[in-house]
This record gives sequence, structure tokens and C-alpha cells, in this order.
Amino acid sequence: MQINELSNNPKLVIGVKQTTKVLASGHAELVFIAKDAEQHVVRRIIQLATEQEIEIIFIDTMKELGRACNIDVGAATAVIEK
Repeated sequence: MQINELSNNPKLVIGVKQTTKVLASGHAELVFIAKDAEQHVVRRIIQLATEQEIEIIFIDTMKELGRACNIDVGAATAVIEK
């Protein structure tokens, strides 16, 4: 999946709390994490995704990830649900 396809995906979930919930429920297919997000914020998401062998795609900035998700603010994480 390309980053420019994100906003068109109906199973896109944006944000740290929501991404964590999707991962915890076992319904994650693909995780996006901004490289400039605070490490203490995304550490748990990286851990969960790694444990479940979910692919993580790192995006350069939160602003770029937010734009790809079609929101006006930056996003630290996003996830595609199964």
C-alpha cells in the first residue's frame, strides 16, 4: 500500500489511542508510524505490532502522515484494520 492511498481506505483508523485499541483487539493489518513522533508515545504500538508480526511503515513526519490521512493536523500513528 502506498501512503497516497491511505485517505481512500475505509478501514483507516487514526491516532495513538485508536491504533492501540485495534492492535490490542488483534484486528490490525498494517501500521503507520511517524518517525518524528515522541518515542514514549509510540513505544507500545511498536511493541504490539512486532509481537503480532504486523508490518510497520515509518513515515518521515507527523505532518506528512496527517496529510496522507486527509486530516488538517499531524498524526503520530494510523492503522488499517482487517
